[in-house]
Amino acid sequence: METNGQANGLKSKKKDNGDGKDNLWSAILEEVQNQGNTKLPSNKNVLVLGDNETGKTTLVAKLQGVEDPKKGSALEYAYIDVRDEYRDDHTRLSVWVLDGDPGHTNLLKFALSEETFPHTLVILTVAMTTPWGVLDQLQSWASVLGDHIDKLDLTPEQRLQSKKQQVQKWQRYTEPGDELEPTASSPMKRSSRNLSDELDDDDEDNPLPEAVLTTNLGLDIVVVATKTDYMTTLEKEHDYRDEHFDFMQQWIRRFCLQYGAALFYTSAKEDKNCDLLYKYLTHRIYGLPFRTPALIVEKDAVLIPAGWDSMKKISILYENMQTCKPDDYYRDVIVQPATRKSGGLREAEVTAEDEQAFLQRQLAALQAGTPAPRADSPLRTTQRTTAQLDGAKIGMNPGTPGNEGVLANFFNSLLYKNKPGSPGTRAPDASPAAAAARSDAAAELDRLTRAKRAPPPIDLNTSEC
Repeated sequence: METNGQANGLKSKKKDNGDGKDNLWSAILEEVQNQGNTKLPSNKNVLVLGDNETGKTTLVAKLQGVEDPKKGSALEYAYIDVRDEYRDDHTRLSVWVLDGDPGHTNLLKFALSEETFPHTLVILTVAMTTPWGVLDQLQSWASVLGDHIDKLDLTPEQRLQSKKQQVQKWQRYTEPGDELEPTASSPMKRSSRNLSDELDDDDEDNPLPEAVLTTNLGLDIVVVATKTDYMTTLEKEHDYRDEHFDFMQQWIRRFCLQYGAALFYTSAKEDKNCDLLYKYLTHRIYGLPFRTPALIVEKDAVLIPAGWDSMKKISILYENMQTCKPDDYYRDVIVQPATRKSGGLREAEVTAEDEQAFLQRQLAALQAGTPAPRADSPLRTTQRTTAQLDGAKIGMNPGTPGNEGVLANFFNSLLYKNKPGSPGTRAPDASPAAAAARSDAAAELDRLTRAKRAPPPIDLNTSEC
């Protein structure tokens, strides 16, 4: 009985050991299977904010791979196809584009709600075609975004958690090449964590660098300066120099530090940084690899990932500023040219006074013996007759006896010559009186013209003798 009991005990022990090994291998296989079958989430969103004409629709179309962007109105919706080459998986990234009109900010509630808040990345767009408005636009839209987030029905714990995650992401940034090398089984061994990752106590103990995340909205933010190909035009037509672009860049980078944002200079026309922006978005949202370091050499293709920059690195730009200082008021250095307001000239059209109405007023004034009233048209100075100008030059008054009748006949002939509305009628110059008036008018005009052209001091008859 004892032997049988021992045998049963050994058998039971072996069974337990076997179950332990089975449980261990099952756990490993289950973990590998879960890692291999991880699907890209389908609830991620991108919210694009910016003024009108900053290239929001064109930028989204470029990220989609669409050649012919079609602009909507108010709040546009689009999606970007995202593919994970390592897992052979794909999903759709939702994109919301808000119109630049401040009257449409109430539509933010449809794009950014309590449910979508933890899964949303925000893009703030500005355009190099209006560099003088860049800083004001960034601050304005950041304020709109902050006000909207404050109105969301989020618990204090949710707000605190989201802000801590932004701090953690900034502190966890590593230069490409410094991270652990990926393997076939774990291609994203040291890639950025997602919003669902747990916080590390070590990260919380490390203080943030100077001026970083002083305004923490709890969201991933990417600042995109579009249309950087226009910087060449700014140099040629508006005398922009490198120090102007450096002054702009350092202000934009200081804004990015304040909100913990990444910075991209893009040009859809020249296809600069658009592909890298797509990869960075998928890296930030889905944790896919992004191995491009910061790019600050080319002034029209700047790329600065969140977590790389600092005030010390920004201060390098100060060395090139000769005529301005880093803390100068932005619009005092980047001034809006007055020539860009030419559109207002087309709104105020100038209409010339009708010729017959003008001549009728002149005739009435001459017949009354009073000076002719000034016309209301801005072009009145160009509509004076040759007889009036010549008479003024030689000291003639239109009301002087002997000349009044001649000038009256002259204006009468202009009024009724080819009068509109009576084609084919016999001209009134067929009468002897009209013919005599025309002859007198012609003689008077000829005399006035000769008196104007001939210098008074010279006596032509004496010189001929």
